[in-house]
Amino acid sequence: MLDFLRELDGNILLFIQEYLRQPWMDGFWKAITHLGDAGFFWIVTAAVLLIWKKTRKAGFSASLALVIGALITNVTLKNLVARVRPYEVVPDLMCIIEKQHSFSFPSGHTCASFAAAFALYKTLPRRWGIACLVLAALISLSRLYVGVHYPSDVLAGAAVGIFAGWAGTALVNYILEKRKQAP
Repeated sequence: MLDFLRELDGNILLFIQEYLRQPWMDGFWKAITHLGDAGFFWIVTAAVLLIWKKTRKAGFSASLALVIGALITNVTLKNLVARVRPYEVVPDLMCIIEKQHSFSFPSGHTCASFAAAFALYKTLPRRWGIACLVLAALISLSRLYVGVHYPSDVLAGAAVGIFAGWAGTALVNYILEKRKQAP
């Protein structure tokens, strides 16, 4: 079963490379993927939201979600699983950005994107939350397009990210509720 999943992962990437990857789209997908580098876009977004009282809860929720997601994904799972990047093992797969220096599973870009986006979806007006989720999905798909992650890496990153977004929001809500109850 594990061999079947590995083969399916590789075949999906080869399909993307063969039938979806186009030179005129490469710049767009490279730019989208770099928005997720080190969670920078999401960190800056969370920091900006911390400035105004009206959006501070969203900023704290996204910040906590990013920390939770990074601890689960980048500190723990990547090192436990130690999955090699697909461009190193899938014959004929070409990576169109610089080689990555960490392990493949799960996708850190995807985790950070969904962690922050889900927290923002839960704490900001719907239209902004949906926009964040759409950007998270684009960043996640870009990791497949540029050839640096398997689909299962991205799915796992999204699952961890959504959990981290929920946990960050729940923790902020808990803290705020306890502060209200304090004498």
